[in-house]
Amino acid sequence: MVGHLSLVLESITFLPVISLSSGSDGMLSYEDKSYDLTVTSEIIVTSESGDKLAKKKNVSFKKGYAGNNVIHVLPEAVKQTLHGIGTSFTESSAFVLAHLSIDKRRDLMNRIYSEQGANFSMARTVIGSTDFSVEGGFSYDDVKDDKELVHFSITPDIDGFDEKEYPEIQDNAFDILPMIKQALAIKKQQQSSDLKIIASAWTAPSWMKDIETWHDPGRKENNYQGTGGVLKDGYEQYYADYLAKYLEHYNNQGVKIWGITPVNEPLGNNGQWESMHFSAQSQNDFIKHQLGPTLENTGNADVKLLMFDHNRGELEHWAEVLYNDAETSKYLSGAAVHWYESTFKVHEDVFERVHNRFPQYEIIHTEGTIDDLGKEAPPGVLDPDRFKESGWFDNDEFWWNDNATDWAYSVTWEGVDADDHPIYTPVHRYARNIIVSFNHWVTGWIDWNIVLDKEGGPNHVGNFCGAPIMIDTKTQYVYYTPVFYVLSQLSRTIRPGDKVVEVVTSDDFAEGAIYSSASLNGEGRLSVQVLNTSKKPMAYHLQVGSQYAEVIIPANALQTVIIDI
Repeated sequence: MVGHLSLVLESITFLPVISLSSGSDGMLSYEDKSYDLTVTSEIIVTSESGDKLAKKKNVSFKKGYAGNNVIHVLPEAVKQTLHGIGTSFTESSAFVLAHLSIDKRRDLMNRIYSEQGANFSMARTVIGSTDFSVEGGFSYDDVKDDKELVHFSITPDIDGFDEKEYPEIQDNAFDILPMIKQALAIKKQQQSSDLKIIASAWTAPSWMKDIETWHDPGRKENNYQGTGGVLKDGYEQYYADYLAKYLEHYNNQGVKIWGITPVNEPLGNNGQWESMHFSAQSQNDFIKHQLGPTLENTGNADVKLLMFDHNRGELEHWAEVLYNDAETSKYLSGAAVHWYESTFKVHEDVFERVHNRFPQYEIIHTEGTIDDLGKEAPPGVLDPDRFKESGWFDNDEFWWNDNATDWAYSVTWEGVDADDHPIYTPVHRYARNIIVSFNHWVTGWIDWNIVLDKEGGPNHVGNFCGAPIMIDTKTQYVYYTPVFYVLSQLSRTIRPGDKVVEVVTSDDFAEGAIYSSASLNGEGRLSVQVLNTSKKPMAYHLQVGSQYAEVIIPANALQTVIIDI
């Protein structure tokens, strides 16, 4: 079939001048030039048909300009500098890995962090208990009203798991901090050693909050209005000291935390698991009066302070509040965002507006995952015949399936728009989100749990999710999902220090079929990412300067084209 695809080419003899919107700089013009290209350097494909970072035949460049189905890369139109791609350290991931033999775990960690593996350059870790803790309900200081933090200890991240309680554990000394140290040791041994770690707490110790518990789920007695609570009046400084203590203790363990957020998901989760609320104004005041000065006074001024850490659609309001306060913004490096507000919108319009208003602050995606896996269609689901959430373990077909979805598909409660949560393809959601985000000023992209068990846990509140790597802890069988290979391909070809360059995609592709982005490193290596969401192979023209190449991308595939310019 591919061999019979034909392309209609239209060459013209003049150099076009392309006008682009470039953030706060307004409209800029870039004149195409010749880069004396001969052939692509590398083409890598991950696809529904079974390709997993497969090397494909290179293609040659021609002089001139293509007239249709064009992905036009402009290396001179340089935008933001990237930190790269990564995933997260959680207690649940450490627990699952503790079920593997030492040799098997070493091999798995190398596949995640080594140059021969995914070579992730970013990570997120958790401060204290989360829903993805094995048992939950702990902090690093649970002694009530220990305002001086005399009893502060990161022992919960070090002490491993009880062999008697969990007899299938192979290494009871393994835990979240040993997991981080193993990742850093792998990175240290190689040329590409960068691993920027962002830390986020789900909540302050319970005694610092007005509800004095980890979370208060929605129930009849509270009119189903669950909450994570807020800091007690006068306890703001104790929480700032608590976060600074965490940085100190981790630094003493040889783990330098690169960035921190005041709290995960400050808008709350209806009290479903550990959480703590901030409004934009209350977080502004906390950073201005307590956290910012505390980080400076404790020798942590170099730690990147990122505000918000919740869904993208609300970023604009928070940016207006915090960035417009000069006493707060001086402590901030940027904002952290999640993707859960929509399963198909990337909210690139929000990113553009925030960047245009506040170009000096970066945007980092710190969490995304496929929610609530492994279930049949619940009552009231809109399309029960197509709904698929079962059979996803050790089944690549599920991850490329356009019938997959998550918890939000059938929701009807106030504040959640079901139209924003259609049935979707998990692989598409990942690749599309990363590609579009990088096109709109995001500087780093981090997934949630890197490893979970075959049920999508453990999770002490039953909030099961997908992960790039899933493991049957009884048999030690390791399943690398298609999402892992997609993230690996993007991470290996988008490296720290690379700069995003402008890409203009012609409007003659079928709507929603093709997504593309590009980045350029300091040695002149251009990395072009193309996602084909259609069920057919597609032919396109890759235009770079005054030359183009004819490229075919397989059906349902992520393709990376490397070009040395």
